[in-house]
Amino acid sequence: MNFPLYIAKRYSISFSKNSAINFITFIASIGIIASSMALFVVLSVFSGLRDFSLSFTNATDPDLRVQPLQGKTLIISSEIEKELQQSSLFSSYSKTIEERVLFYYKEKEQVAYIKGVDQNFEKVTDIKQHLYAGNWLENQSNEVVIGSEISRKLNLGLFDFNNALEVYTPKAGKGAINNIEDAFTIKKLAPTGIFSINEDIDNKYVFSDLSLAQNLLLLKPNQVSFVEIKLNEGIDEDQAISELNRIFKNQIKIKDRTQLNDALYKMLNSENIVVYLIFTLVIIIALFNLVGALIMMIIDKKNNLKTLLSLGSLKTDLARIFLYQGLLITFTGGALGLFLGIILVLLQQQFSLIMITPSLAYPVIFEIQNIAIVIITITILGYLASMIASKSVSKFLQ
Repeated sequence: MNFPLYIAKRYSISFSKNSAINFITFIASIGIIASSMALFVVLSVFSGLRDFSLSFTNATDPDLRVQPLQGKTLIISSEIEKELQQSSLFSSYSKTIEERVLFYYKEKEQVAYIKGVDQNFEKVTDIKQHLYAGNWLENQSNEVVIGSEISRKLNLGLFDFNNALEVYTPKAGKGAINNIEDAFTIKKLAPTGIFSINEDIDNKYVFSDLSLAQNLLLLKPNQVSFVEIKLNEGIDEDQAISELNRIFKNQIKIKDRTQLNDALYKMLNSENIVVYLIFTLVIIIALFNLVGALIMMIIDKKNNLKTLLSLGSLKTDLARIFLYQGLLITFTGGALGLFLGIILVLLQQQFSLIMITPSLAYPVIFEIQNIAIVIITITILGYLASMIASKSVSKFLQ
């Protein structure tokens, strides 16, 4: 039998004659329960907010984006298109053009990106799910779908046949400019839809047909800015990247969703670390109570410990008693707090107990990795707190 563990169990389940010690031990246990529950709930909430934030980028970002290694455009040959179509790795692909241009409407100007897309773009992204007015653009037309922020700034509505939305793109060339037509390619556009995703994207993009964007930028039909790829389910990204490099003969750069939103991911990861550190500090503060409770327990049991020492027990064994007792209190409190946190997260997922708006529940996600983070954190900090307290045994037995 493990003698120190046996005594630790007895001390853990029995009450001390000193009510102050019982009260401090109770407070320490409540602190561990509350802090471990709070850590799990906050991590789950942050996981939900992270996925909620990233869901907006999925509306316009593909699984993988192929872009030129040098310059601003790719040449897409018929052989490349054939291989992309025949590959079992890709569900669909879309050729796109993206360039910064000037939009003009009723004496108001707005600089934004025109994004020319083909008919496959809606298969590669979820853009059509974010249309809140009008319709998606028709192929081979001068129709455009604009962001809600651009629409607001230009005071632009749909199907205004009396006032056209105009787009200006600079022409390459040299020499003096005699009129505006020499400096810019100008096209009249017909807004047929408005999308709303988030403020940044709504203020950035105007979607048009691919051929319209190519004509505006004086590009050839086989010149594009990007090829945007949607992978089949279960396909490994590394495998798909290798296949794309083979098809394009390593003359491309490939970015996944994380790389396309590098700044956003860095911000979210930094916030996650800060939140974790803050709540880890809460756990450390709660474990100060555990250290105090164990030290008071050592003082209370000093005579018993001297008796055990006289019977031949080693001081290291006596120290392990309180190390084990601290770990038992930590594990019990951490497990109960984690259980309560899991119940709370599942209830929020199922019944939307807390709402951000009347129609939007606070997003939470139950993830196994968050359970592992709480268990590891509580175990390490609980062990250190118990170790600190148990080392004082020798001092009180002198």
